[in-house]
Amino acid sequence: MKFQSSKNLCALVFVIALVFVSFSCKKSQTSSNQTTAEATANQPTIKAQTPTDAYKLLFEAVKAKDTGKIRQLISKNSLALAGFGAQTFKHSMEKQLENGMLETTMTDSLPEIRDERIKDNFAAIEVFNQRANRWEDTAFIFEDGGWRLAVGDQYNGTYQSPGKGQAQAESEASNSMNNMTPLTTNTNGKFPTAKNSNVKTVEVPLENSNKTPDDKKKND
Repeated sequence: MKFQSSKNLCALVFVIALVFVSFSCKKSQTSSNQTTAEATANQPTIKAQTPTDAYKLLFEAVKAKDTGKIRQLISKNSLALAGFGAQTFKHSMEKQLENGMLETTMTDSLPEIRDERIKDNFAAIEVFNQRANRWEDTAFIFEDGGWRLAVGDQYNGTYQSPGKGQAQAESEASNSMNNMTPLTTNTNGKFPTAKNSNVKTVEVPLENSNKTPDDKKKND
């Protein structure tokens, strides 16, 4: 009888301990979530006044590993895209946002920025990607009173380009020049024609080209 009572007592103590541990873990998690929420709530609201400012602030937030600021500098659709990526690759949202969803932020110093274009609530700037050695058009949207990175808006097709960037215009101009057919020259009395042209050349007689008007009269 005593053995049975001891056994029941041990079981009761084990259950109480299990409940206590479960409650402590839940309380700790709740406290952690509250701390994160409070930290985000207490953080000053960021409202970038230009797309260029938005990129610079995003770059600073990435270098400072400040996920709260990064969240404020990317659009709602971009946050949704980041959440999808975190779920797909099975890692945290902080990990997904650590580079601000851009490759150009993965450098020690602020990269070159040029060609800011704005049309309505959409904008773009060109940022030099040092790793890829090329200019990249980076999209922004005006949302909640400030400019924000619009990667997610590009992904879901709601972003509207404010126009061609300088790099694209230069590339198209270069391709246009390369596709132009050069004219050939010759000294055989033929008119210049384009290479691979189907236009027939015309022979120009050269026998009288060096004669003077008097010589021509004598011949006549």
